[in-house]
Amino acid sequence: MKNKLAIIAPAILLCIGIGIAYEMIKNDRVLPIYSPAMINPELVDKSKQDVTKGHRIGDFVLTNQDGEELTNKDFDGYYYVADFFFTTCPTICPSMSAEMQRIQAEFSDDEDFKILSHTVQPEVDSVPVLKKYAELYEADPTKWILATGDKKIIYNLARKSYFAAVTEGDGGPDDFIHTENFVLVDKEKRIRGFYDGTSPESVDKLIVDIEILSQEYD
Repeated sequence: MKNKLAIIAPAILLCIGIGIAYEMIKNDRVLPIYSPAMINPELVDKSKQDVTKGHRIGDFVLTNQDGEELTNKDFDGYYYVADFFFTTCPTICPSMSAEMQRIQAEFSDDEDFKILSHTVQPEVDSVPVLKKYAELYEADPTKWILATGDKKIIYNLARKSYFAAVTEGDGGPDDFIHTENFVLVDKEKRIRGFYDGTSPESVDKLIVDIEILSQEYD
């Protein structure tokens, strides 16, 4: 019995210590508000590189996995994580979607939080295709929205709103974006963080940052 206590007690104390440290980190940190001028210039469209304040995610009209119109107004009053993927991607996208599934589970009870995944192959990823993909990753359509629509709109968002892609282009037939970036956006549609969606450690940091961001609205 004493041997068991000798093993269990330190483990309990460690868990308590981690919990206390986690709360201290959350309570002491404030997330930055990113302007284009603060971000790696390789990620920022040349037309935005000198903007030092006031950046917001731009307006858009797309379609969700249920075939319903989706606009930026659907995210009024929500903080959310955005990414860019495509359903037939054999490399980074399955890892990214698995991490988004983990984030969805972590914040399933947070009524102020959403996820927005944009396909970068809208010509392939139709509404039925997105719906099937959403079901594969158990995406709750009220929580995790998958979007398709006009390619130029999606690519413009990636490059000029979310700063998620390093490549330049015009959203034309030969243009292609492939990025692992997750972007955290607040209720004012300002960027609050960038994360590697293929890295569990980076997503762990994102989960903590979502908790920190939520405290701004408590």
